[in-house]
Amino acid sequence: MSEPRAALKVGILGVGTIGKTIATALDGGQMGMILVAVADQDRVMAGKFAASLKSAPPLVSLDELVLRADLIVEAAGHAALAELAPKALEHGKDLLVLSVGGLLGHEDWFRLAEDRGCRIHVPSGAIAGLDAMKAATRGRVDTVLLTSRKPVAALRGSAYVTEKGIDLDALTEDKVIFEGRPEEACRAFPTTSNVAASLRLAAGNAANVFIRVVASPRGTQNVHELQASGGFGRFRAVTENVPSEANPRTSQLAALSALATLEGITRSLRVGT
Repeated sequence: MSEPRAALKVGILGVGTIGKTIATALDGGQMGMILVAVADQDRVMAGKFAASLKSAPPLVSLDELVLRADLIVEAAGHAALAELAPKALEHGKDLLVLSVGGLLGHEDWFRLAEDRGCRIHVPSGAIAGLDAMKAATRGRVDTVLLTSRKPVAALRGSAYVTEKGIDLDALTEDKVIFEGRPEEACRAFPTTSNVAASLRLAAGNAANVFIRVVASPRGTQNVHELQASGGFGRFRAVTENVPSEANPRTSQLAALSALATLEGITRSLRVGT
């Protein structure tokens, strides 16, 4: 009889809205994983949160987080990912990445993960249809269009809106404020375009992927509509996300997707492409 599998040791970098959700779920002890440490730039806030958990995980430095964990959940933004990824992968540690836009253009990280025998996990996040997209790319894909319709509150304060002089408060109807490639969308909206980056990774670099961002003055949800056509036929997937109460830029489904991905890592049954 084989030995029971040891519980996966998980560390979390960034305990904002999504990081706290994941940490709280792991703290319940029902996922077959152990939360061994957390790290965050705001040490006071992170320390208070960690102390409130049953497991009271230690608040550590980034380097210590890499040493303690088998898998590290990144939920701290692109800059933090840029510091974390090379260190974690060099040590052969798996990553679950929430700031997906930070992965684009870093094929060197993918090669490093391959060399060190570790994995980079990307949850589907706040968008439906990535499984169909991945399957479709095994054949011919002609067009891929993602339209993201966002409430004004989710766009307010973004650098792109400021640079373009877009007066969101003056809008009385839906307005297209951006059109371009996923890479351009991630540069324009680094904190709210992770779905565009996930789509690029699922579709591959060769696919003709186009992103449209719509500001919706009456909208209350983050709505993503993915359409694709090709040799497989065509599909359309619409996701109407309820924003997090703590952060209107974050959809609740994004945190749930991360939890589902974590569960899938340790389960013997995998459903979906």
